[in-house]
Amino acid sequence: MSHSAGPHPVAPSREDFTYFETITLRYADNDVNGHVNNAHYYSYFDTAVEGFLRATALRGVLAGEVFTPVVASSCRYFQEISYPGDVVLGVKLARLGKTSLTYEIAIFTTATGPTAAALGTFTTVCTNKESRRPTEIPAAVRTYFEQSLKPF
Repeated sequence: MSHSAGPHPVAPSREDFTYFETITLRYADNDVNGHVNNAHYYSYFDTAVEGFLRATALRGVLAGEVFTPVVASSCRYFQEISYPGDVVLGVKLARLGKTSLTYEIAIFTTATGPTAAALGTFTTVCTNKESRRPTEIPAAVRTYFEQSLKPF
């Protein structure tokens, strides 16, 4: 996770991502301070990762073989976003573990141009549906990331 490491995180640019999901902001997303409340960012991350998994046909493999709960998430804010408007989320795999997948998700707006307004992480663990214990990432998912998205 190169962008969020170190004492002064750097906002990534659009060119760091290959998959994008557009979300229209809602009036209810804003809080009393006039910007999108931090809790909504995590909903956007979830939507964007799910869109990525569906677009790459990986959702069917993950849903069929394992359960994939989110075990960690984070967000670094670089610039405010607010209703009205759209946000574009870039998604990429940041880490491929033995049982876990960590995604980086960047939020872009027209106002921020090619630089992200926020950068999030979203980690899921492949879990056996019956035992609810971690299990290895399905082979088809691992192969997809090893062949399609190098380097991550």
